[in-house]
Amino acid sequence: MSDKKRLRGRPKSFHDKSAQNRIQSLDRALDVLDCLAHKTGMTLSEIAEYLDQAPATIYRILSTFEARRVVEMDPVRQEWFIGAESFRIGSAFLRRTGIVERARPYMRELMEETGETANLGVEVSGNVMFISQVETHANIRAFFPPGANSPMHASGIGKALLAHAEPARIEKYIAQKELENFTPKTISTRDELRDELAKIKAQGFAFDDEEKSTGMRCIAAPVFNVYGEVVAGISISGPSIRLPLERIDQVSKIVMGKAALLSV
Repeated sequence: MSDKKRLRGRPKSFHDKSAQNRIQSLDRALDVLDCLAHKTGMTLSEIAEYLDQAPATIYRILSTFEARRVVEMDPVRQEWFIGAESFRIGSAFLRRTGIVERARPYMRELMEETGETANLGVEVSGNVMFISQVETHANIRAFFPPGANSPMHASGIGKALLAHAEPARIEKYIAQKELENFTPKTISTRDELRDELAKIKAQGFAFDDEEKSTGMRCIAAPVFNVYGEVVAGISISGPSIRLPLERIDQVSKIVMGKAALLSV
């Protein structure tokens, strides 16, 4: 490959992912953003302590981000929050496929027909990222803020996505991922996961039976693109008391129907 062609976007060291090709200060700055994304308002001291960094270092990062509206500070409470510019930048990810906008009408219908919260998720780096949600009006409800991540083996959407992946992709996931236990019902062995994924692929939907959170259930189905590749998952989630086992068959048909309409 010529140097001229390489300069179009991939440097000579493109495949070298070692630490020497990473910018430490940028890493620290992104750690601050990640910290704020998972907490609801933090003081400078709390951020510095959480990240084990000097307050002066954290303050310079926050000040730089604040000037670009990436973060904001509440002057009364002296707490920092994710800013509007972070939302704008993050929204660019959603615009890549347009699936969020296409999914909204089906998610609203799904919530209205089942009475439970509707979710949309995609795979990002071996986890499920929830990218959209339509909440139920019920007092007790499931809540996954956009951008929240969950392990695939303990998620209805995650299992639906994984079940319809290429066999080599499934085996790679099973071989490399630690199957963390969250509840007594979490799938915790590789053989269990293989059997579960085969069942999901055959029946067309995934059932999360209190596998991530005790007392909460989820029913999910895959969404496909025009090439028949799984690109997202749509689900409903709610308390087990409103999703008893005898209701799963009825609700799964509704979820699969919306997933089929969303698939292109």
